Formats: sequence, structure tokens, C-alpha cells
Amino acid sequence: MQNAETVLCVLRERGRRGLPCNELYRQLFNPQLYLLAYGRLYSNKGAMTPGVTGETADGMSLAKIERIIDDLRHERYRWSPARRVYIPKQRGSTRLRPLGLPPWSDKLVGEVVRLLLEAYYEPTFSDSSHGFRPRRGCHTALSDVVNTWKGTIWFIEGDIAQCFDKLDHSVMLEILGERIRDSRFLRLMRNMLTAGYLEDWVWNATLSGSPQGGVVSPILSNIYLHRMDEFVETVLIPEYTRGKTKARNPVYLRTWERLRRARMRGDRETVRELRKQLRRMPGGDPQDSGYRRLRYIRYADDTLLGFVGPKAEAEEIKERLGEFLRTTLKLELSREKTLVTHARTEAAKFLGYEITVRYNDRKITRGRRAVNGTIGLHVPRSVVTAKSAPYLQRGKPAYRSELVNEDDHVIVSTYGAEYRGIVQYYLLAGDVFRLYRLQWVMETSMLMTLAAKHRSSVAKMATKYKAKTVTPYGPRTCFEARVERNGRKPLVARFGGIPLRRQQRATLADRQTPPVTVKRRQLVIRLLAGRCELCARTGAMEVHHVSKLADLEKPGRERPEWADLMVRRRRKTLVACNPCHEGIHSRSR
Repeated sequence: MQNAETVLCVLRERGRRGLPCNELYRQLFNPQLYLLAYGRLYSNKGAMTPGVTGETADGMSLAKIERIIDDLRHERYRWSPARRVYIPKQRGSTRLRPLGLPPWSDKLVGEVVRLLLEAYYEPTFSDSSHGFRPRRGCHTALSDVVNTWKGTIWFIEGDIAQCFDKLDHSVMLEILGERIRDSRFLRLMRNMLTAGYLEDWVWNATLSGSPQGGVVSPILSNIYLHRMDEFVETVLIPEYTRGKTKARNPVYLRTWERLRRARMRGDRETVRELRKQLRRMPGGDPQDSGYRRLRYIRYADDTLLGFVGPKAEAEEIKERLGEFLRTTLKLELSREKTLVTHARTEAAKFLGYEITVRYNDRKITRGRRAVNGTIGLHVPRSVVTAKSAPYLQRGKPAYRSELVNEDDHVIVSTYGAEYRGIVQYYLLAGDVFRLYRLQWVMETSMLMTLAAKHRSSVAKMATKYKAKTVTPYGPRTCFEARVERNGRKPLVARFGGIPLRRQQRATLADRQTPPVTVKRRQLVIRLLAGRCELCARTGAMEVHHVSKLADLEKPGRERPEWADLMVRRRRKTLVACNPCHEGIHSRSR
């Protein structure tokens, strides 16, 4: 039996060479792929969230993998409907979005399907696509715009209305069937797409859209929208790109000739005046009909096109893109969010940034106006306002009641993680200093929370927790909470200490790619060892999972042996034989 590494490498090579895949369903019989998928999923928070069947990662075993494979081999496997719940779109928001919670077995099979599809299709995806892809993310998309879109005149902002809910199943299966010549695998995908969802214990059909909450949804959306990437890159870009260089501006050339003659005459005053005029006019001809450029980037369902040419043609590009989506992919561009934006006087919104084209005739570098035409990234003022809102009451910083009873380390760590995530995302912006307002709001809210916990003042808490941290730009003030541990390094939670200075090479990848050599997770090695970690019995094992160790460390309650072992090892998993695992659950009731 081939190991997971070999299977994925073979699929990548077939995808790279454009060869059809005829026996993809048979790869679902390989238990090594399920162990790899288990190693990727078990640490996720959703692994212990039950679906409609109540099944979670708890009790995972090799026998369960064998049962799933046997059902797939005889085509008895049936996808369960996802349990639909509604969660806030962001912390503190009253707007809700639906979330599907599939059972654990469906998550496991879905992750194996995702591994196979990603290995096969990833080499074929466009370089313009950055969403849900290994070694790519928001920062790589934004860096691509900054580095290659110089001179853009119009931004065409595209947003597909309800993209993931409107993916057409027949189109999806047609796209998969073009390269996957395996009817059993296509039937499995069709059944997954139409499994439906339960809301208030009422079954609802899914007539369109990707699986609710499924791990396969990101790769399916990329496969679906790859057709749009191909249309833009093979049809629109060749049609709206012409000319090697822009023709010189006739007015600029005449002024330059007058300047040259004034220098020859020694007329310094005229030279000075003509030089000022040259720096106020473009060197290239803005009306050059022989020069056009169209550039394209996509992250999930958000697209951005940059165009050098007249507005009428930019509007035409927007209409043609909308027509293609409507007729071929059965999707619609959002009327409110699909805009044609002038790059110099307005700002396009993409991935939470504002994107503009900069002009500064006074900034001269090596005799050239080096800033003109370059792309500028900015932090929207609305972002600072929205991110500050959860920490404010009546316009002023306030403490967070839900954190008052937590340890100091947890309070500082929570605020630090939230602040760090926002700041590191916007480090590409030239005006990242705008986040100083957010830093002050969050810092004050954190100190007020600590003061409420200790019945003290903000000033005393600031003095107690203030510290220095070393950064590439020198020492910075921050706030630290330490937990000393015998024989080990102390736990340190830190808030702040991040220089709010632009970092042109900042990167943020959504998910790391699996390496060519797949390193097996320690939990999988422990499961394959076949030895109970409680009674040392050998044989078939199951894995006991807990959501978080904090539930086992509650004071005033005597811990059983198995819980004490998990706390000592700092592990949320325990490999146990069937009698020991049943005993754990019987004593936990």
C-alpha cells in the first residue's frame, strides 16, 4: 500500500502535466491518508463540536477508519446533513452568519477528499489566485498589487454576490468531470453537495452552494472560480493589453527641447521655470490609444482589476466579466460592491485595505519622480473605528466583564493576541501609524480590566505590568504578565511592543502547504503504537479527546488518574484501550 506522501506526489505530477485522473476513488481506500487527515484535524476547535449524529473526534481509532473505508469500498457511505447554527460575523457584532457543523466522520472523509483534490488541482491554478492556497494569502495578493501594478489609472472592484451559497452543482460537477474520469468519485461529490442541512431539526435541501462548514468548500470554490481566472487571463487581458511602452507626451517633448536650448543660451531663470513645468506634466502621452494594460488578482470571491486606459473601456471590462459569470458560472456580481474607481483621486477597497495610486511631483529620486504611479496601501479609518468599538462604552475605553475573573496572564494574553493579529495584518500599509488610536483604546481597556479584577487603579496596573521588549527598531514599551514555573521557562503574555512602521516584506499565509515529505503527527504515532497509556495493555486503541485542559484543572475537584495524566503531560488527547476509554466516560457522567 502506498503511503500518503507517494499518493499526493503522484497526483501533483499528474495535475502538473495536465493528465486526467481515472482512479481517484480508489485512493479513498488508503488508511494512510486518513491518518494524515486525522493529524491535521484533531487539534482544531471544531473537532469536539458535535454534528447531527453527536459524533466527535473522541473515540477515534483505526477500527473507525476501517469501517469508513469498507463503506466507501462498497459505496455505502452516506454524508450526513450539517447542523446549522448562527454565529456573529465578528466579535461584538449583532449581524449573524450561518455555520454548518458536519459530524466527525464527514470531516475526516472531507479532509481526505480535500487532500486529493488540492494535490491534483493546485499545480493548475492561476498565479493570480491567492485565496485558500498553500504559501499564499492576503499579504501575497496585496504585495503582488504593490509590486506589479504601477501606473494603474482605473480599479475595477469585483465582488460576487453570495458566491459560496450560489455555486451551481451541475456546473461544479461538469468542471470536476472535465479532468476526473471516475464516476464513483463524482457520485460521492454529488452526494456531498446535496446532503442538505438541519436547522431546528428540520431538514433543508442544498440546491446550490458548497458544503456548509465542510473542509472541502475552499478547494471546491477555487476549482469553480478557476474558470473565471482563465477567462480573464486568456480573453480579457490579451484584448485589453497592447503596446510595449507608452508614447512620449508631445507637450513634454516640446518643453524639454525649450529647456535644452535655454541651457545652451545660459538662461538660468528660464531653465528653472521650464524645469518646474516639466515636473508638473506627465512624461507619457495620457491619450496614447496604442497602449493599454489590464492586470488581475483574486482572493476567494473578491477580485480586483487594474486598467490603464479610458474609463469607457474599464466599464466595458466590468460588463463583460459580469456577463461571463452570469452565463457560464451562473453567478452575479454585486451591484453595490462592483465599482470602477479612479486610482488617483479615489481609493479601491480590497482585503480590508484602501488601495490608491500615489503622485508627488516634489519627491525626486535620482532625477526622477519615483513616487508617481506607484501603489499605496492604507488603513481605512473605518477599520480603526470598527476594531476599537468592542473595547468602548459610550465612546470611552471600558473593562471587559467576561475577563475580570480570569488570571492576569489570560487577560494580557487575550488582549495581546487580538491586538497583534490586527497590527500584523496591516503592516503593509504606509500609514499603519493610524493604529496608535486602537493601541491606546485596547491598552486602556486591558488596564481597566486588570484594575477591576484587583480592585486597584489603572495607573498602578500600568506600573506593575510595564516592561521593555527588543525589536528590530530598538526597545519598545509593552505590558507583560509572567507565570513562573519550577524547572521550566516562565509563561509570558505580552501586549504591545510592535513598532507601527511599514514592513514591505510582511507576509501572512492562510494555510501552510504540506511538505513533500509528510511528517507524521505524534498523536498518530501513539495511536499506531497500540499501547494503552493508562493500563499499558496492547491491542486496538481509541483516542480520548477533551476540548481544553482548563476543564480538567478546576480547583476544588479531585482529578481521576486519567485526567491527572493528561494535565501532567499537557495533552488534550489520551490513547486508551476500549475498557479504559469506556471507564473514563462512565466516571465522567
